[in-house]
Amino acid sequence: MEIIRDLNQLSNWRQAQAKAGRNVAFVPTMGNLHNGHLDLVKAAQSRADQPSVLVSIFVNPMQFNDINDLARYPRTESDDIAQLTRLNVDAVFLPKEADLTPKSDAFTIRIDPGELAAHWEGAARPGHFTGMATIVTKLFHLVQPQVAVFGEKDYQQLQIVRRMVRDLNMPIEIVGVPTARAEDGLALSSRNRFLEEDQRRTAPLLHATLVDIAHQLRLGKPLDSVLETARTRLTSAGFKLDYLALCHPDTLDPLRTAESGILLAAARLGAIRLLDNQPVVIE
Repeated sequence: MEIIRDLNQLSNWRQAQAKAGRNVAFVPTMGNLHNGHLDLVKAAQSRADQPSVLVSIFVNPMQFNDINDLARYPRTESDDIAQLTRLNVDAVFLPKEADLTPKSDAFTIRIDPGELAAHWEGAARPGHFTGMATIVTKLFHLVQPQVAVFGEKDYQQLQIVRRMVRDLNMPIEIVGVPTARAEDGLALSSRNRFLEEDQRRTAPLLHATLVDIAHQLRLGKPLDSVLETARTRLTSAGFKLDYLALCHPDTLDPLRTAESGILLAAARLGAIRLLDNQPVVIE
């Protein structure tokens, strides 16, 4: 596996793939890799055209609106490289912060994610999606992949990337991979390691509640009462809810009646913020 740390090296690697006639499948991450990230890599490797797979590891300061959250985000470069080596990844890109977010007044251009970022994570974390979209655009420009792979756990992020690629005419196929979960249903996340023992026992209730909401809606129960019951259940268990809503799967606008869509939720257990979603299919 080639370890790439500067932009010239990345350019040379990318030119070599083009010369060899190989497509590139790209998996952007912030490191601290877990099985969910590895599922993204495996999805990239399973493509019929057998592309070269490049994984980036970059903790993007632009998508953090809390400097303390940025400081405590786990950084495990050696372990990440070892995991990617075992998976026979073709290359890993570890850019310097100065290469992607230069400390200069000249760095004034941002990608505005528009209405897709108006609700949910966009409201809870102002500027988060602007930072994400800006750096992902820069990575797309540098890597020039034919395919990029993202997890469905960050559903709003995935929809913003899809819309961005469409609206800006980027020749990239965006692939979403289902959320990886622990045996008890908790969505895998780099932040799960910070859960205290009792919080870890409680955390799977978030996904279990979303599954129950979807079931109740399929039975024809009214949306408002089902959501209110779910909010009470989670709050009583110790969660502090940022949001819990049924949304249109593409626009992410909140739905007012029970219909097919996507349930989005974010909640805190102590200092740890959990994110999850669940599709709802009503025939």
